[in-house]
Amino acid sequence: MKILRWWLCGLVSVGAPVWLAVSGEWISLFNGRDLEGWVQRGGQAKYRVENGELVGESVPRTPNSFLCTTRVFTNFILELEFKPMRGLNSGVQVRSECFDEPRTVVLAGKTYSIPAGRVHGYQVEIDPSERAWTGGIYDEARRGWLRDLRDNEPARRAFKADAWNTLRIECRGDLLKTWLNGVPAAELRDGVTPAGFIALQVHGVGERTEPLQVRWRNVRLQELP
Repeated sequence: MKILRWWLCGLVSVGAPVWLAVSGEWISLFNGRDLEGWVQRGGQAKYRVENGELVGESVPRTPNSFLCTTRVFTNFILELEFKPMRGLNSGVQVRSECFDEPRTVVLAGKTYSIPAGRVHGYQVEIDPSERAWTGGIYDEARRGWLRDLRDNEPARRAFKADAWNTLRIECRGDLLKTWLNGVPAAELRDGVTPAGFIALQVHGVGERTEPLQVRWRNVRLQELP
């Protein structure tokens, strides 16, 4: 088995260590013990570690919540396992951003206003509803759906309810590709955001008071040139 080599390269403003690896080697983004290397942004959903798994739990009357890496990534392969409860929408942000001041961006002639503290960027959907668009690509807080799964029945059928599923996400230049349980899900060429953090979303649930959970494990990443 290849031995992974890790380097501590510094501290970010939140005080969490940032780790780098040689290009081409797999690194673990979640250590299975605590939330070191991650910071929460957006809403007040609860994130914790339980039995070596990262658990996100909904909280009523709070907006979308995101547990974000303290590192920025550009080109990479990201693999992880996830298990959502029915009724809780979730997702995996890649190449995403969040700023302390509000910003305005113009994309394809349309203006988007992004509030201060709002996580935005590419999201790979986790959708346990009957729609079953898990693996589709959504632009959080900007353009909305970029690649849904309405015409990809094999990927829609690949989702396993009440069980662990595997996502593979590749970002190479302006090409983003996703797989769900080994089945090709979505492919997109888009160069709007070439780099950013990775984040795990717990979607807002409005007034619903019953806690809903999504779990993640084996979150690993391979940086590419």
